Amino acid sequence: MAHEYPQVEPEFAALVAVVTGAAQGIGHAIAEELHHRSAQLVLVDRNAAALAAAAEALRKPGLAPVHSAVADLAHPAEIIALVARISSLFPHVDVLVNNAGIEYDMPFDQVTAEVFDRVLAVNLRAPFLLSQALAPFFPPAGGAIVNIGSIHATHAFPNAVPYACSKAGMMALTRNLALELAPRHIRVNTICPGYIDTALWDEWVRSAPDPQALAAQTAAFHPLGRRGLPADVASATAYLASPASAWITGTQLVVDGGLTIRAHP
Repeated sequence: MAHEYPQVEPEFAALVAVVTGAAQGIGHAIAEELHHRSAQLVLVDRNAAALAAAAEALRKPGLAPVHSAVADLAHPAEIIALVARISSLFPHVDVLVNNAGIEYDMPFDQVTAEVFDRVLAVNLRAPFLLSQALAPFFPPAGGAIVNIGSIHATHAFPNAVPYACSKAGMMALTRNLALELAPRHIRVNTICPGYIDTALWDEWVRSAPDPQALAAQTAAFHPLGRRGLPADVASATAYLASPASAWITGTQLVVDGGLTIRAHP
């Protein structure tokens, strides 16, 4: 559901933001939040139909332009083509949100080399390659890269080995990029969401033997009494992408309603 905003804020006016995995869920909420703050957008996703619908939903007369680019970030050649597309649209990039990610719910003894490699290609290698390729397009004043990680980076969950490894790697990537890009005034941070209500989450819940009980149980895990919404991650992303966080780089912001502060469930 689209977030309702009383008025457009000019915080990101004239800035260009690239958001991957932007066709739905957290990525679309991030794009919506940045657009509300007047950012010019390039939305990226591998699902062409969903991406076109997401971009069209954000386009409004008088608001900042919204562009889209279809790309499967598992393939380096498509990242190269994506960067060429972005550079043809704008002379600079001010914000990069590496949100695209995939996950397989699979016991470790069933994980194949192909599955492991694909998860790391999308979740870890692509953010590195895209950050590397777009860094030269950031202006001398710098900007921000926000990586969307996960609490899987620091906490173990069943059937999630490749995903957890990719998100732990993203935290290391964030720290190292923050150090290397600091002289260019490009800040790099990670957001680690907990359980977030998205279409994929809803599909997983509905596949359970007792969806209602599972939904109630997972809500109760959170000291704040509910699962997160994509808008919760989006507002945190906007903060880390904005001048309000000008002295913050190389760290991770946990957005999980208190899920990971408990010693025991």
